Amino acid sequence: MSERKRRLVNVLHRHLANPVMRRVVGRMPGQALLETTGRKSGLARTTPIGGALTGDTFWLVSDHGKSSNYVRNIEADPRVRLQHNGIWRSGTAVLLPEDDARRRLRELPRLNSTMVRLLGTNLMTVRIDLDPPP
Repeated sequence: MSERKRRLVNVLHRHLANPVMRRVVGRMPGQALLETTGRKSGLARTTPIGGALTGDTFWLVSDHGKSSNYVRNIEADPRVRLQHNGIWRSGTAVLLPEDDARRRLRELPRLNSTMVRLLGTNLMTVRIDLDPPP
């Protein structure tokens, strides 16, 4: 069931949620754009994500863990860019499979956390250590 659920959720994300979220990032609390480098193409890949900024650290939980393309891109190249509140910053993403992702979701924005819990199949925490602002 989880593989079928993951495929269905990917279709919903790709064709419905992500196009809408790309337009509202910066106007909705807890939403950001994550730019990774494609592991095969080398091109910039932008994904809307939900999470929370604490100081110079952005926390998020991937709903499909290592099955998510942006997580696989991070594995290949952890240097990322994050747009939060309209400002782009560079940083380094760290995958934390040992972190308790369900507990972490309780610390993140409620709406996004609820959706990740409902739609997720293999939760994984991701920490982005942002470079100091210029």
